[in-house]
Amino acid sequence: MFKNLLIAFSILLTGSPLTAFSQNDSLNFSLDEVIVTGTRAQVNRNNVPMTISVINRNDIEESSESALLPVLSERIPGMFVTERGVTGFGVSSGGSGGITLRGVGGSPTTGVLVLIDGHPQYMGIMGHHLPDAYVASDVERVEVIRGPASILYGSNAMGGVINVITRKQNQDGWNTNGRLMYGSYHTQKYMLNGGWKQGKLDLFASINHDRTDGHRNNSGFHITNAYTRAGYGLSEYFRVWGDVSLASFTAQNPGTMARPMLDNIADIIRGVASATLENNYRQSNGALKLFYNFGDHHINDGYAEGSNPRDFRFRSKDNNFGAIFYQIFRPVNGNEITAGIDFKSYGGRAWNNPLDKNNPDDVQVDTTTYEVAGYAIMQQILFEKLTLNIGLRYEYNPTFGGEWVPQAGLAYRPFPYTTLKASVSKGFRSPTIRELYYKASWAAANPDLKPERLTNYEVSVGQDFLERRLSVELTGYVIDGNNLIQVQSIDGVGNRNVNTGKFNNKGVELSFKWQVMKRVALQGNYSYLHMDEPVAYAPEQQLFLAASYRFSHWNISANYQYIKNMYSATGANPTKESYGLVNAKASYRLLKSLSFFVTGENLTDKDYTIMAGYPMPGITVLGGINLYFSGK
Repeated sequence: MFKNLLIAFSILLTGSPLTAFSQNDSLNFSLDEVIVTGTRAQVNRNNVPMTISVINRNDIEESSESALLPVLSERIPGMFVTERGVTGFGVSSGGSGGITLRGVGGSPTTGVLVLIDGHPQYMGIMGHHLPDAYVASDVERVEVIRGPASILYGSNAMGGVINVITRKQNQDGWNTNGRLMYGSYHTQKYMLNGGWKQGKLDLFASINHDRTDGHRNNSGFHITNAYTRAGYGLSEYFRVWGDVSLASFTAQNPGTMARPMLDNIADIIRGVASATLENNYRQSNGALKLFYNFGDHHINDGYAEGSNPRDFRFRSKDNNFGAIFYQIFRPVNGNEITAGIDFKSYGGRAWNNPLDKNNPDDVQVDTTTYEVAGYAIMQQILFEKLTLNIGLRYEYNPTFGGEWVPQAGLAYRPFPYTTLKASVSKGFRSPTIRELYYKASWAAANPDLKPERLTNYEVSVGQDFLERRLSVELTGYVIDGNNLIQVQSIDGVGNRNVNTGKFNNKGVELSFKWQVMKRVALQGNYSYLHMDEPVAYAPEQQLFLAASYRFSHWNISANYQYIKNMYSATGANPTKESYGLVNAKASYRLLKSLSFFVTGENLTDKDYTIMAGYPMPGITVLGGINLYFSGK
């Protein structure tokens, strides 16, 4: 029934053109954005059947966030990111930064894939992303596929994909940016970045440092991130570039209000390195990407007040590396064929390290595995209005064998500023090393696990109004999932990871951007999600509204985020949360190279909780200075 309703509302909304628009208007909010995540080629967003949201550099700058994920949580319909404090996410028990998209994600998050420039980012053993490693100052834009993208990216791209596209210096000359911030709870944020380009060579580098005492006892956090990138044009047809990123952070977990923790401290080092060789011919283009991710984790799980300290420390070293090769062919006008091969290896060693050095390490897991895949996607444009897209992927894993991933969709432009889309796509997630082999007290490993799977059906309507000053997109979807990996109690075995359970999610997403007048802009999104089975941190309803006003040397912005019926705990004692937050920012440019700003969050001092037992801070205010210099 719901699938029929999705088709019906797309017909009702687009039965006729509403207005004739100027072809020469320069405001291209969404329908004509150029994206790379949905096809690996640079294409118009309206030619891709997937629903893709784009967060550009202006959105990121306006937020003043040093971490990237909070920006996405507000501005991507159907997406939610958990938080527990002023800044920083942490890992392990009490860690936040979990992601759900359309109710899919998992705990830890293994059902939404994070990419940096198209290559996967996750912890080799646990299979989840590392939210503190994604820094806003290093990012040019973010493209988010809302729905499965396993056809291109394989495992973990089940609920969606977040592709972080890093910054580079595009124009000859140099520029330098600096930012200093200070505010509530002794929160400090420092950022310095710069770029240089001369002819075929371009360079970019940045360094960030954040720290806070936190709004609760034992909730401090500090992090230092460094990033550098270099690129060189070898010839008219070839370009090479590479980058290196390092993050070192320490996060304290204060525990829940009912069970405060002492000495629960995680010291984490994460690193990423990649190299890319791109080719670009008239009828074909592609790339070879090599990537290597690693982590070194030192974790003291702490102890509750009144109990004894632990006599060991958790340690792990993990890696995730591989190669991606793809080539895009354009044999005839309107036809595009993408073919690619992916290889990735992941794993590591995890152990409990006794404080008494006379005792041996208690190894929990020490293994690696790999996946290799091939795929092909064909896109055909017909009559300059209809784009057909069909593809197939085969992924092999030595643990469970092969997985076929089909996908089909279309995009149709019946009128110049109307786009209709429909697609059917499959997503899957391979069992993680933790689920397969980890010697854990909470659940026995199961080497016979099979992948989780889902099928996503969706339709969407995109429409521009008011000479393209207003852009609106409406999407409806149905998700059928099965083979979920869950912990169950089994006679004679105890708790064990097993494939069981099905789920059905359905929902509607609405987003808009409106240039009301030259100095005033509005944007927002709304999502409704219905789930047969409750999932933590997947709100039933989400609303975000933002307004900005520029005049003279001033820039003033404000936003409102409303969350309704979000489970902060499920199971025998489920807990729901609903809340609304008001945030604002004002900045003043004193000189071309100098501006001041102040930002406030939760300005109504709302009492609310995202993670059960972890109350969020009240009014939080930070002020700062932005510096900018450039030259030839």
